[in-house]
Amino acid sequence: MNDQSPSLNKFSHPDITAKGEVRASVALTGAKTLWFNTGTLCNITCVNCYIESSPENDRLVYMTADEVSDFLDQIGERDWPVTEIGFTGGEPFMNPEIIEMIRRPLERGFEVLVLTNAMRPLMRPRVQAGLLALGAEFGERLTLRVSLDHYKRNLHDEERGAGAYDCTLDGMRWLRDNGFRMAVAGRTIWGDTDADSRAGYGALFAAEGFDIDPKNPAMTVLFPEMDESVDVPEITTACWGILNKRPDDMMCATSRMVVKRKGAEKPVVLACTLLAYSPEFEMGETLAEAERDVKLNHRHCAKFCVLGGASCSA
Repeated sequence: MNDQSPSLNKFSHPDITAKGEVRASVALTGAKTLWFNTGTLCNITCVNCYIESSPENDRLVYMTADEVSDFLDQIGERDWPVTEIGFTGGEPFMNPEIIEMIRRPLERGFEVLVLTNAMRPLMRPRVQAGLLALGAEFGERLTLRVSLDHYKRNLHDEERGAGAYDCTLDGMRWLRDNGFRMAVAGRTIWGDTDADSRAGYGALFAAEGFDIDPKNPAMTVLFPEMDESVDVPEITTACWGILNKRPDDMMCATSRMVVKRKGAEKPVVLACTLLAYSPEFEMGETLAEAERDVKLNHRHCAKFCVLGGASCSA
């Protein structure tokens, strides 16, 4: 991990860092999770949304259930050891085919993880009826991970808008009362220690009767902030030993994400859930094309994954 050379730019060459060292890369060593971005439209606009979701952003358009099925077929054809299918957005429950999209991987035996803000799109009667049917048939193989940025109302609303906390808690109570398996995703932008954050979430979960383990990083996920303006080191091949990290532990060693861009005929596969708009991380239209190594040529690779140790999967 080295400082920038005056004559070169960081993250500008796929193979070489600004200091001329070999850039680290990550091989797909065992695909555990295939993500689908259901579309970037969302019912709210957050202050620091990494994918810039909003009621107006349709840069990634709605995926369809048949497109999901095509990639489920490819998992079998390529013999990928995928156990989990993830759905993210935008807000997935705004996609008109989301219930059928969730059903299809569940019917094939996959675990399914859906990221949601648990607000009004989830609370529509049609969506609730669909979820209840899925819950009755597939039980604990379906997990809904709710974005609850902070356990305090004022800080969550600072990020998502006045009233967002209460609306999300209402959605979580509905999920609780109907026996759904829940997880929570929080953020660390307010400087709380990990221990303090988990204690705060734990107190909230206990008070609300939410069956969520605050100490389990897979059930209470605390994401580091992704600030484009912060200077971060580039990751070289030597960094693995220096940091005592392994390439196999990185998110792109075990996952890929499928998106559909506005105006495109077909979805494409990306190396990472965090880099939907970075063309250098687009790998092709098939899982076969997505089996090549990923060069860690973005600041999020360094700050979020290698140094932050975060993962989108459960």
